[in-house]
Amino acid sequence: MKIEKNNVVSLTYTLRKDNNSGEILEECTTARPLEFVFESGIMLPHFEKNIAGLESGNKFEFTLSPDEAYGTVNESAIVDVSKDIFIIDGVLREDLLQIGKIIPMRDNSGNPLNGKIVEVNNTENKVIIDFNHPLAGTTLYFTGTIESIREATADELAYGLHGQGGCGCGSGGCGSGSCSDDDDCCGSGNSGGCGSGSCGCGH
Repeated sequence: MKIEKNNVVSLTYTLRKDNNSGEILEECTTARPLEFVFESGIMLPHFEKNIAGLESGNKFEFTLSPDEAYGTVNESAIVDVSKDIFIIDGVLREDLLQIGKIIPMRDNSGNPLNGKIVEVNNTENKVIIDFNHPLAGTTLYFTGTIESIREATADELAYGLHGQGGCGCGSGGCGSGSCSDDDDCCGSGNSGGCGSGSCGCGH
């Protein structure tokens, strides 16, 4: 069976930054492979393009440019906010104001988004938050193996694959490495694995 639309694909991979000698950003092993419904909208289109038509046991190797992955860094997505927005029930949440901390927030329309604390300016009572995807501006180099392919069930097509993802920040962000187990934003890392793109690797 070859990978095509509505197949459930299980694969393992190593994701490196830039090329085959770059920093390892994320790995999915046979103990916890990435599983997803092909062309269901959760994976990066160019990730799926590079594995389309492959069969179980086939190996793959490809590079995604920033434009094919999570885009370039948008300077306008790095913003200054008042520390006062971190006052909850009259108390300033200092535990949230840690450099590198991922904070789940919402935009003016109520849409969820994650921001990373990059600077805390106590003198000016401001916090600089980066709302770019953790892998924005990064070239992604994938190597891996297709472990299995099968037809998705009607329920999987209608409601998604239970436990979809399997590893990585994948759908946040694939390989972002920014979330820890006790962060409020985490757990979303298993919603798609590398290539899906939500916090926690890869929309």
